Amino acid sequence: MSEHSPFDDDSEVAVTSESLRDDLLDAYPKKTRRKREKQVVVNHKQADESGLVSLPVIGANTRTIPGVITQRGCSYAGCKGVILGPTRDIVNITHGPIGCGFYSWLTRRNQTLAPTDEHDNFMPYCFSTDMQDENIIFGGEKKLAKAIEEAYELFKPKAIAVFSTCPVGLIGDDVHQVAAEMKEKLGINVFGFSCEGYKGVSQSAGHHIANNQIFKHVVGEDDTKRGKWSINLLGEYNIGGDAFLIEDLLQRCGIDLVATFSGNSTYDQFANSHMAQLNCVMCHRSINYVADMMEKKYGPPWIKVNFIGAKATAKSLRKIAEYFDDQELTEKVEAVISEEYPAVFEAQKTYKPRCEGKRAMLFVGGSRAHHYQELFAELGMKTIAAGYEFAHRDDYEGRDVLPDIKVDADSRNIEELHVDADPDHYRGDDRAKAIERERAGYKFKEYDGLMADMPEKALVIDDINHHESEELIRRMKPDLFCAGIKEKYAVQKMGVPCKQLHSYDYGGPYAGFQGAINFYKEIDRMVNAKVWSMIQPPWSDQADQNAPSSSSVRRGG
Repeated sequence: MSEHSPFDDDSEVAVTSESLRDDLLDAYPKKTRRKREKQVVVNHKQADESGLVSLPVIGANTRTIPGVITQRGCSYAGCKGVILGPTRDIVNITHGPIGCGFYSWLTRRNQTLAPTDEHDNFMPYCFSTDMQDENIIFGGEKKLAKAIEEAYELFKPKAIAVFSTCPVGLIGDDVHQVAAEMKEKLGINVFGFSCEGYKGVSQSAGHHIANNQIFKHVVGEDDTKRGKWSINLLGEYNIGGDAFLIEDLLQRCGIDLVATFSGNSTYDQFANSHMAQLNCVMCHRSINYVADMMEKKYGPPWIKVNFIGAKATAKSLRKIAEYFDDQELTEKVEAVISEEYPAVFEAQKTYKPRCEGKRAMLFVGGSRAHHYQELFAELGMKTIAAGYEFAHRDDYEGRDVLPDIKVDADSRNIEELHVDADPDHYRGDDRAKAIERERAGYKFKEYDGLMADMPEKALVIDDINHHESEELIRRMKPDLFCAGIKEKYAVQKMGVPCKQLHSYDYGGPYAGFQGAINFYKEIDRMVNAKVWSMIQPPWSDQADQNAPSSSSVRRGG
């Protein structure tokens, strides 16, 4: 293996992954470097005598260093903004000052489609208790109870959820007690989330907290039986309409989608979700908790899927059909794939020659930094660096490392639900079928993580910060940088297009076969736009020449 980066580096001086890693870390004080060097690794895979491949150990799910400009969000953002935000008929009340109400708005472009105007859709609304100074001093429980009652009188929802922000946790308001009292008074489901922003190390803690409460308070309420081939889709949030395309594919295949957690979702779907025969996990980090708990309590097993990329979509549909082991379903799935692929091939013929060989970096949350590499590969593009905002080690190294992960103090702050098989609702038939399929070689709970699919010697960086992003761009000069809204404009000022993969830059959808075609067009437009050659990044000679000299700067006085 060459010591140089394997990514067709066209810069004047080739940059090795090892030297670039050292340069990134050299800027830090010793104590900071000791921590960051565990989170910045070169993806060097080693095989032992038996052929078993081992991956580097990466530091993940650790606190961000104070003073570093991180991409992360908080626990409240993960709970309200990510998990519950896409559910249209639950009134979500933020308990806290109005500044915390940012994530009470629809900030992630989660879309929904109510069947008729008569169905509730509260997603466009912003609900907040708007705590004032006196509430911080004397407590805000009375104001919260009044807000819940007011929301009920105005909207008559099936459920109301309450989200704690940092001040609420600091002053000790008991949102769970208030929720229980209002549930009894109003006769609807009211439940709370202890998702104060400081809990955990990132928004990942909020995902876990949200999953726990939805599982505890909603899942299992409705025992209506489902179709012949029924599934849940976990970890799909319908950004830009992704879930609509996936729902259409599943419907055409004859697959009964019981619930999506939580794109285009409803309270009733959550309540009935335990009746699905199979759980399909998209975003491993944000939702694997629900998949595990549902299997233990009700019986349905889970598999990892990916509907980002045409090849990945076809593979996921076939994997679902393989589980049910039904010839009729298999034929329907193959028919749908055959209908969709000609347009994909035509689009690849058009866009791949224009994008092939270009290089991308992906630093986004969830599994997106992994899934979207499928789409770039279909365009012939190479991913030279990637990482997550809020991953745990298993998201990078695969689930085989789970027994080796130590539970730290931050993780212990998050409630771990003890789940046993439900004596009345556990479906032994689903478990028996899973055992039968497993004996036949079918793989459940299988996820090899990001690094297994990353190129050899690529850089993998957890919780990347602004300094590291800027240095990567300056040294490696990628053709595209994928991140979030906080990074977007700083990156583009460096002369590099930035694709925002949290909210899609008002584009999308990008899931499924049609979504892949949409993505090909968008990426071609971005990486081949002439405007980027007109921007002079800070490190260019011309930029230095255009900068005003000290003698030419007019001084006051």
